[in-house]
Amino acid sequence: MAEQTTKAVVKTIILKVNGAVHNVNVLPDTPLLWVLRDNLGLTGTKFGCGMALCGACTVIIDGRATRSCITPVSSVVGKEITTIEGLSPDNSHPLQKAWIEVDVPQCGYCQSGQIMQAAALLMQNAYPTDADIDAAMAGNICRCGTYQRIRKAIHEATETAGGAAE
Repeated sequence: MAEQTTKAVVKTIILKVNGAVHNVNVLPDTPLLWVLRDNLGLTGTKFGCGMALCGACTVIIDGRATRSCITPVSSVVGKEITTIEGLSPDNSHPLQKAWIEVDVPQCGYCQSGQIMQAAALLMQNAYPTDADIDAAMAGNICRCGTYQRIRKAIHEATETAGGAAE
């Protein structure tokens, strides 16, 4: 019996990331995380576990927090992708300001994913309760344990932005 081999075919994929259109030549099943980091140079989105368990790779796709490490790039064609770099060019987003004000990070590795998860929450719920925040942020792991400061920063962002911190 003859062995069949499947050749992977690189395709040109058109993405809209942080408001800009990009053409990338990649395999369609390449995880979005690696396209963002390796092809587009957007290294704020981090690799954590590669299995969508930690949240370090969180980006926003069409208003929803999404784990980019398991999202095939071909599945996001025609969608609006926002990374931490696209949240604001100068750390002026209410969440970024609150993160600094409250002094949330220790090591900082998970923080871009934490902020993007929080931004998606605030797009859906302008004034979340502690329970809302805990539920939305439960899948994002912080090895340094800054969860109380993360919650405080989210509340701070809603207060300074007057609600939906976009």
